[in-house]
Amino acid sequence: MSNSSGKTFRTTSFGTSHGKAIGAIVDGCPANLDLNEEDIQKELDKRKPGTSKITSPRKEADKIEILSGLFNGKTDGTPICGVVYNKNQVSKDYEGIKNTPRPGHGDLGWIEKYGNYNYNGGGRGSGRVSIGHVIGGAIAKKLLQETYNIKVISHVVQIGNIKTSSTDINEIEEKVQLNDVRCCDKEAGKAMEKLILEKKAEGDSVGGIVETIAVNVPAGIGEPVFGKLDGDISKALMEIGSVKGVEIGLGFDVATASASEINDEFYYKKDKILTKTNNSGGILGGISNGMPIVTRIAVKPTPSISKNQNTIDLSKGEDCIINIEGRHDPCICPRITTVSESTIAMVLADHMIRSGFIHPNDLDKMKK
Repeated sequence: MSNSSGKTFRTTSFGTSHGKAIGAIVDGCPANLDLNEEDIQKELDKRKPGTSKITSPRKEADKIEILSGLFNGKTDGTPICGVVYNKNQVSKDYEGIKNTPRPGHGDLGWIEKYGNYNYNGGGRGSGRVSIGHVIGGAIAKKLLQETYNIKVISHVVQIGNIKTSSTDINEIEEKVQLNDVRCCDKEAGKAMEKLILEKKAEGDSVGGIVETIAVNVPAGIGEPVFGKLDGDISKALMEIGSVKGVEIGLGFDVATASASEINDEFYYKKDKILTKTNNSGGILGGISNGMPIVTRIAVKPTPSISKNQNTIDLSKGEDCIINIEGRHDPCICPRITTVSESTIAMVLADHMIRSGFIHPNDLDKMKK
């Protein structure tokens, strides 16, 4: 089973939803980065459940404990291990799915592949495992911010059929925390929340689209054939649970456009090369071009719903009806914003080191 992401900046995730703990080991972070538990905690707080009526009611503090990798308030170049202990598991809610794989979940695939499947809370396949992503991403975000002032910001642009348009990253950063949906459009955010609560009352769920933008990424990271920056970003985003589609820049809209409409034309602004538009989403030929990197992910509705659904009973070899218990999000999008930020930050940190922009061992030796 693969549990690691990255080549030089490498994050290995461990733990299960109802196990003792979940965490991550981050290897390859250069020494002398100022880092403390609060840097990670503020990111985990954005992802944790039980914070509003549109998230899972499971109450977890998700308190981070750093076990290694720091000395005198700075990274020391050794693996950084962060752990979050599970405190509020209710495993009895999952006894009913032991032999009845849930529609829309990976239960059957896990059973077929591994046989010994930890079904409590979805085990290793639970969205709670994304705590590991956020630990790695928080460290990556601090590294990118401290070295190149790179910011990675995510927001919800669509829930169901309710849409909002992309806005300036400074506006997103300022307004995204003003509502529980994490939508920077106030009116659209209200409508989105209303729809989520309606689906929740029906025992159902709803999906949407999350956009993530990275700014101040220098031109020249990524590879032209294998190891393309957009290829690695797409792969990492698709590896987040419940993500079923990834777009970069215009994404699928390029299929209905002509080149003269969407080619990003270059121009000089003083000594800096910019493009008049950013339809490519900041990446051309697999390599960053210095413009904001813009991605969108399509997030499916939470498959655990309280409505009756058809499935099979593996112990009896017959069809049956399943009624899923437990505590689940009526919409994953608001909490997955932080996971998307973290995922992209990890990929960028990895490529920044690989491309020579960040010194692989010691930040004090780095020359911008």
